[in-house]
Amino acid sequence: MANTASAQKRIRQNVKRTARNKARKSRVRTYVRKLEEAIASGSKEAAQAAFRDAQPELQRAATKGTLHANTVARKVSRLSARVKSMGAPQA
Repeated sequence: MANTASAQKRIRQNVKRTARNKARKSRVRTYVRKLEEAIASGSKEAAQAAFRDAQPELQRAATKGTLHANTVARKVSRLSARVKSMGAPQA
């Protein structure tokens, strides 16, 4: 148990920060999963729409320091390439 007031405050801050980061990572994973499902479905329009939703969420996680900027850049690049490589839009 922390003895000093500053250490107790640090514990409180860490609890809040951990919860915030956990929620942010979960949100990112949800958007990426939706994008993966859209890619698997074969619909390019759905995949592009899902990518447009997922990209800002990934960038936000990098900006806030939840995920490393290079990690996000790599993920966005790979997801973008997968969406682009899909066939022509289906009617």
